[in-house]
Amino acid sequence: MAVSTGRIALETKGGVEIQDITEDVEAIVRKSGIQDGIANIFIPGSTGAITTMEYEPGLIEDIPAALERLFPEGIRYQHHERWHDGNGHSHVRASFLKPSLCILVDGGRPVLGTWQQIVFIELDNKPRRREIIVKVVGE
Repeated sequence: MAVSTGRIALETKGGVEIQDITEDVEAIVRKSGIQDGIANIFIPGSTGAITTMEYEPGLIEDIPAALERLFPEGIRYQHHERWHDGNGHSHVRASFLKPSLCILVDGGRPVLGTWQQIVFIELDNKPRRREIIVKVVGE
């Protein structure tokens, strides 16, 4: 069994920001040489998330709007009361969306649907430097 690690560096502006990282993940999987296995895409931190979606302008607007309906920024969060950093909503959103995603690797490529892309979602209320870790395991 082989294991390979790659990294994706990102700069964000703060607020809900969705970035398509599919091509970066595909390049890491290709470089690993692994033909059959699993790629785990992980963002260290508690205010970012990794998921899949159809990366298109409508959903790029819909996702932040849905997050605001589910986890509004303007309500009272105990996290904010404790730390006074204004990002309690960011932590709650990230906890529900999750920091990692496993994708199957088949034929040396991530297995994705026709309209499915891998995305990083910034949820913090300030600009951040992020490093996404991609661990590919298999044969």
